[in-house]
Amino acid sequence: MILPSPLSGLRLPFLLQTTMSKTLQAIKGMNDILPGSVTRKDKLPDSALWHWFESTVRSVLARYGYLYILTPIVEPTALFVRGLGEVTDIVEKEMYSFTDAMNGDQLTLRPEATAGIVRAMVEHNALYNGPLRLWTLGAMFRHEKPQKGRYRQFHQLDVEALGFAGPDVDAELILLVRRLWKELGLVEGEHVRLELNSLGQPAERAAHRAALIAHFEAHAELLDEDAKRRLHSNPLRILDTKNPAMQAMVEAAPKLMDFLGEETLAHFNAVRAILDAAGLEYRVNTRLVRGMDYYNLTVFEWVTDHLGSQGTVCGGGRYDGLIEQLGGKSAPAVGFGLGIERLLLLIQELGLPVPSGAADAYAVIPDATALPQVLPVLEGLRAEGVAVQMHAGGGSMKAQFKKADASGARYALVFGADELSQGQVTLKPLREAGEQSLRPLADVKHWAGLLRGPAGNA
Repeated sequence: MILPSPLSGLRLPFLLQTTMSKTLQAIKGMNDILPGSVTRKDKLPDSALWHWFESTVRSVLARYGYLYILTPIVEPTALFVRGLGEVTDIVEKEMYSFTDAMNGDQLTLRPEATAGIVRAMVEHNALYNGPLRLWTLGAMFRHEKPQKGRYRQFHQLDVEALGFAGPDVDAELILLVRRLWKELGLVEGEHVRLELNSLGQPAERAAHRAALIAHFEAHAELLDEDAKRRLHSNPLRILDTKNPAMQAMVEAAPKLMDFLGEETLAHFNAVRAILDAAGLEYRVNTRLVRGMDYYNLTVFEWVTDHLGSQGTVCGGGRYDGLIEQLGGKSAPAVGFGLGIERLLLLIQELGLPVPSGAADAYAVIPDATALPQVLPVLEGLRAEGVAVQMHAGGGSMKAQFKKADASGARYALVFGADELSQGQVTLKPLREAGEQSLRPLADVKHWAGLLRGPAGNA
């Protein structure tokens, strides 16, 4: 029986004939995250670095009272058209959109996380009992030219505070990111720095937008093709131009800050006062805008000079109109997105110390017949929180010690015939000075602490 492919309309036998003859590879710009022991041509963070980052994120966000949420990778295309704006770069040319062959639905692989989280809040009436602090982490998709730190499948940490109107939560989110930098070993002001702005309210932005259009129209001869295309659809994005010929004209453009009213300025100044009190340095960047239409009031970016042109590692701000725009009851909201690949590349670029992901100990077992005696000991160590990698497949003592050393483990556990006959195991340090010692198999709890973690306990 020949089955039609729901993705392409091609018949499966044809697909098999065209793919069986060559090695299949990942789609360009969509990368495998591999253990560090697997060599690869391109420089990408290994899975141990990812695991460490995710563990750090979970710890930090739990301390701030943020709750975990998961939303689908595929959403209705209309969600992003309504949420992001029809004239944004994402909607115009970067989304992976397709028609579901089973029912004709227009679907899109999510290009960002905020719209999906807000859709979930509206669909489930999640703010009925009050505001929520939420976070998620996962894959996003944008169809663009792959380059270092910018991929077609990339991963983001997304943190949202929904239902909070005050500047206190704006500042809390910024300070939360600062705490994450500290936990990851990044130094603010040296490795990353904060830029801050206010986008005002819709009426203020409308007045500024009209002034911008008038300014750009007066200098139409300086506009490149991209700027001409955006002039009436999204003139704010012209301020982001990298075209050297336009820089002086853009610098002279009307500043949004000059159009902000008293309430907007009071909100912005309150955010600044909290950051000042916390001793966090920042730069007010009046040209800082966001790529999505839904932002208002506070916007911020954490940027670096260590990744070339891909300098933004975290960006966010307030989006008080999005919940109502997507069909919910009007409620304020603020959040940020953090590009994980770009951040981990920065950590690698700086050579910061990170955990290796190696086990605490490697079990050397010269005789497989000893396994019934050895395995309960290994399980006992694991129950005490010790990470133990067991050698498998036999081999000489020399070969097993070579494997133990290559594993990165701090200790080798030697279950030789002599040790087992005495009811003991030899603990041999592999990474630090120290004498090997014998420990009783029957008293795992007593000596497990020596193996656990980088510091250990005697």
